[in-house]
Amino acid sequence: MPFFKNNGYSLNCGGKLIVLDTPKVMGILNVTDDSFYKGSRVDLPAAIDMAGTMLEAGATFLDIGGQSTRPGAPEVSNEADRVLPVIEGIKKAWPEAALSIDTYHAHIAKMAVEAGAVLVNDISAGRMDENMLSTVAALKVPYIAMHMQGTPLTMQAHPTYGDVTREVIQYLAEAAEKARNAGIKDVLVDPGFGFGKNKKHNYALLKNLDALQILQRPVVVGLSRKSLIYRTLEVTPGEALNGTTVLHTLALTKGAHILRVHDVKEAMEAIRLLEIYLEA
Repeated sequence: MPFFKNNGYSLNCGGKLIVLDTPKVMGILNVTDDSFYKGSRVDLPAAIDMAGTMLEAGATFLDIGGQSTRPGAPEVSNEADRVLPVIEGIKKAWPEAALSIDTYHAHIAKMAVEAGAVLVNDISAGRMDENMLSTVAALKVPYIAMHMQGTPLTMQAHPTYGDVTREVIQYLAEAAEKARNAGIKDVLVDPGFGFGKNKKHNYALLKNLDALQILQRPVVVGLSRKSLIYRTLEVTPGEALNGTTVLHTLALTKGAHILRVHDVKEAMEAIRLLEIYLEA
């Protein structure tokens, strides 16, 4: 069954080896006032408090972003001013925390890692900054390459695919190869739910998520409170936790290695209960 144990994947995060022998959770911290889910928007004091709560609940990683990547979001110019104090503050409070920087800018990735981040999460898979792959390789940190059709500003205009799963796999295979050729040792892949995909695309991709195992890379999944949940259920993002847990459980049965989430406690509970169920 795709739900895994002892798959052999591990990540060298700042000299600390993180073994992906069971699914891990990555908590989301958005240092922006423009994220689609207001519960993830934080300033510096709130970010440090939320980081502690997420770590205590079982998060292995914390993903910190200063750009809103909701559909139609414009780019901001003060990304460094947003994320660097949060990274430094969290590292001061929890030195062992494994922090990820969510950015598609190479210079931001470099400053973030120098401030204490140990992983780079790039929604563009290196396509929005030609210096990203060489920069991450020099930083010697793991790299998440995500699939996206278009840019955050344009991605939901007219997403079109022949076979969404096949095209996402091809895109990620090419992205992972480029990253490896650039010298990045630990490459993870993210199919990019909600990034240049309509509801039909998203659910087809989730249904066939186990096909991504052909890439032989750890799979990161970001489904938390997204429009494929709240619009389908006709609720708000704030009311989409139950639907999120359902889709997290499905993703885990299809081989997801890391869940990128707003609600760490509930994601950890889903992992724990599914483990017990599968071992019964």
